[in-house]
Amino acid sequence: MGNTANRYRALALHSYTINATGTDGKIEKLQRHLILLPENLNVTANMVPEERPRSIYKVLLYKSTATAKGNFILQLPKDIDTASLQLNEARICMGVTDFKGIEEKIAINFNGSIIDLLPGLPSKDIDSNGLSATINLSTDDFNKTAAFDMSLKIKGSEQLHFVPLAGNSNFNIQSTWSNPSFDGNSLPGEREVTDNGFNAKWTFNKANLPFATTLKDFNFKKDDFAFGVTMVQPADQYAKTMRSVKYAILFIGLTFCLFFIVELMQKKAFHPVQYVLVGIALIIFFTLLLSISEFLLFDAAYLIASTATVLLIALYAKGHFASWKTAGVFAGILGSLYGFIFILIRLEDTALLVGSIGLFAVLAIVMYVSRKINWYNPTFQNTTIETV
Repeated sequence: MGNTANRYRALALHSYTINATGTDGKIEKLQRHLILLPENLNVTANMVPEERPRSIYKVLLYKSTATAKGNFILQLPKDIDTASLQLNEARICMGVTDFKGIEEKIAINFNGSIIDLLPGLPSKDIDSNGLSATINLSTDDFNKTAAFDMSLKIKGSEQLHFVPLAGNSNFNIQSTWSNPSFDGNSLPGEREVTDNGFNAKWTFNKANLPFATTLKDFNFKKDDFAFGVTMVQPADQYAKTMRSVKYAILFIGLTFCLFFIVELMQKKAFHPVQYVLVGIALIIFFTLLLSISEFLLFDAAYLIASTATVLLIALYAKGHFASWKTAGVFAGILGSLYGFIFILIRLEDTALLVGSIGLFAVLAIVMYVSRKINWYNPTFQNTTIETV
């Protein structure tokens, strides 16, 4: 279905006629629409997340059961007479952006009568897509309260939004998904997010919405008032791999520095071609990480890719410097570096802080260890190195 934000709105519509003077000076009757919004509206929605595999990817979907209860106060503006109303064309309407998300037929209990809502709206002024049904009204119903309630089962992908077209309204959305993003025009007044899910509440009233419950025309954009929740996918293997790629320069730079320091200490030059080979091995790590993570959990993929890379470079160092001790130094330092990067990838809020402090510490250690090296002596003679 794609990344779809389902938006829902409820309202009632009446047609009425007015007398107007035409261009030829004659009096003619014109049809207009009168829109009544609920006076009170309470909506409760429960989102049940579902992850479905699509090839090597996962798509985040949800199913939701929403209930809506409220009432209309059937009042007319002073300049509209009940005699001008075409009550046989009165309809109850609900705007819906995505019909594919409706799982079952929708019936509304309006003023004690059960009415099935069908696709189609009598006017594009209300919404571009939606459901509606004819309701029975008489002049005796005006200046009275008409209650309604309904339940709808919907499905979508990631997002669920509402538009608070009512005088006073309360919305409550809850789910077992633990990574919500509350977005839209309004943030929830109350929210609780735990590892077991979230519960969010929005409250609106006539004082903070720029429209009345009786409208002769819509002169505002309804979607500007949309709000709701997006179920955010935790960083998947692709996002985590991209985060690790950002540290590629750190991997390659520190590894090259390590090789250069060791070759100065052991007075055994490392050929530029060998540096290129080590650099390629470090780059292939990211390819291994991404490809393996498409079939295994990211943590397992990271362990396999990093272990293979560390062993490859350590054994290569052993072959060149002919020392298991040197190979162990390479394995220990590279293993610590990959472990540090793994911790940064797993962190969320404090990744930048921990990463900055860690990189500063690594740089300080490298600078301290290499402070006695005679960088301008390419022949490795008279080189004094103090190690710690």
